[in-house]
Amino acid sequence: MNTRRQFLIQAPVGLLGVLAACRGEAPQSATANQSTPGAPTAFNTAPPVGPEVTPGTFAEAEKLEQVTMTDAQRQMAAGSWRTSMAALLERRTGPRKIALEDSLAPATVWNPILPGDHVGPARDRFVRTSGDPGPLPANDEDIAYAPVHQLSRWIQTRKLTSERLTRIYLDRLKKFGPKVNCVITLTEDHALGQAKQADKEIAAGKYRGPLHGIPWGGKDLLDTAGIPTTYGAEPFRNRVPTADSAVVKRLNDAGAVLVAKLSMGALALNDIWFGGQTMNPWVLEEGASGSSAGPGAATAAGLVAFSIGSETGGSIISPSMRCGVTGLRPTYGRVPRTGAMTLCWSLDKLGPMTRSVQDAMLVLQAITGPDAGDVASLPSHLDFDAGAGVKGLKVGYFPAWMKEEPATDVDRAALDMIAKLGMVPVPVSIPDWPYDGLNLMLFAEAAASFEELTLSGKDATMRAQVPDAWPNLFRESRFLSAVDFVQADRFRRKVAAMMDELMGKVDLLLVPSLRDEMLVITNNTGHPSLTLRTGFVNITEARSDWAPDPAHPLPKFNPPRRVPHGVTLIGQLFDEGTIARAGLAMERSADVMKEHPPGF
Repeated sequence: MNTRRQFLIQAPVGLLGVLAACRGEAPQSATANQSTPGAPTAFNTAPPVGPEVTPGTFAEAEKLEQVTMTDAQRQMAAGSWRTSMAALLERRTGPRKIALEDSLAPATVWNPILPGDHVGPARDRFVRTSGDPGPLPANDEDIAYAPVHQLSRWIQTRKLTSERLTRIYLDRLKKFGPKVNCVITLTEDHALGQAKQADKEIAAGKYRGPLHGIPWGGKDLLDTAGIPTTYGAEPFRNRVPTADSAVVKRLNDAGAVLVAKLSMGALALNDIWFGGQTMNPWVLEEGASGSSAGPGAATAAGLVAFSIGSETGGSIISPSMRCGVTGLRPTYGRVPRTGAMTLCWSLDKLGPMTRSVQDAMLVLQAITGPDAGDVASLPSHLDFDAGAGVKGLKVGYFPAWMKEEPATDVDRAALDMIAKLGMVPVPVSIPDWPYDGLNLMLFAEAAASFEELTLSGKDATMRAQVPDAWPNLFRESRFLSAVDFVQADRFRRKVAAMMDELMGKVDLLLVPSLRDEMLVITNNTGHPSLTLRTGFVNITEARSDWAPDPAHPLPKFNPPRRVPHGVTLIGQLFDEGTIARAGLAMERSADVMKEHPPGF
């Protein structure tokens, strides 16, 4: 610490004389100002730095933090701020500035497993459905919409080549990608090279597994060596990484074929990127939702076999529900984020978006497991048996939530469905706490992750410049209190303990997908979720992730539009196998995944 005592020791004698004269004191020798040996340092003794502040500065700042000081307290704070607090900002304001590398994670790491808990399955087991996938369809469209578990059997038995399948998806991406605006970079040459290599290996008897030769699309926050990774944002549109992210490496190792980098809301917010808005293939007048907008739209429209999305606060769940696909948000820490854009270190998760529950698990199996580059990644087991029964599983639900928005008749029908399938509905409840307060951590971490963007003014080049877009939220977040951040972190642990107690009573939860409390709670506690289509609803107005804008009202529909609707299952930590088992039973019972967006 640069204390006032040290400053006086090191200051030139002439300067000390000037300082003394200003105080009306007699000059003293440098020797006389040396500190007494053994005397400790003290707060509020640093040399003054930074701009002058006044009591009025604090009076105005109090409004931001909703605290109140007396006049005397403001006077004292104003008089001492430059010697007590301003120097703490030196890392950013100088003179000894220091850059923080993008790969540098905070020292504090969130672990979703509470002390003393033992969570997740005790073994690794993966049993997929067996049997003949049936004859290869005669037309390319039916092949494109086939689930991964069926495509993989055709490829394994060499009824279908990876090159043919890859060309089918590349053609559809070129034809329909512009219609929904979901492609940032088409990786045609790269994909065909991977597909031809897959075919050679499979012909030689070197079959790598169920993703070998399967074309996929990645949300454009996954680094790809030599291929642009833009984060969907203007300031990064020319960014080309030199190395693959951990998830991309694992999918490469599985033999999967990357056909496109898919759109995302800029810096992982909603569905507008530097190329415009990604639209819902079911209703082209509305956005696909986000921020995994491209993965949701492309998967729903049969432009890829599967995709990888990410979630910090609903970015897999929301587009999966709106676009009618299956989205699996894994337990926090299961899938490493090495080489993926960081929005929020303690919340970000990567997961599959597919057209069936089993497909999601096939992809999860390929990307699961810790990586040294992600300090929050954890070792875990994955236990899934596609043939296992669901009878007797206890499914928690919130009676009040099922009676009010955003729940629909599809959600209520899903509750009836689980009972018919032999699962046991269990009414549950949670305390009426201010859960949205946990978003303070999201905003603070996100603003820290993109500090340079904000302070450099480059945020002004981003397409969306409305109050609920990142540029404004990043700027506002600089004025959140560090004290409140710590208190939110403590509240997070309290909420995690509450969820631990709740999940001790059931095997899983059934919730309306967009129930805000559960989105915030489970993203903060790290519990896995599975969103799947179980029915259809009618809408009379387009839906949007963005705050209402009276100047640009949303389109209205008469007659109403019929669109898919998904429900969400919340699982125990590291127990994706159970929610997948329940989801697979519900998927088979509902039998609604065969219907595709019209015109695609």
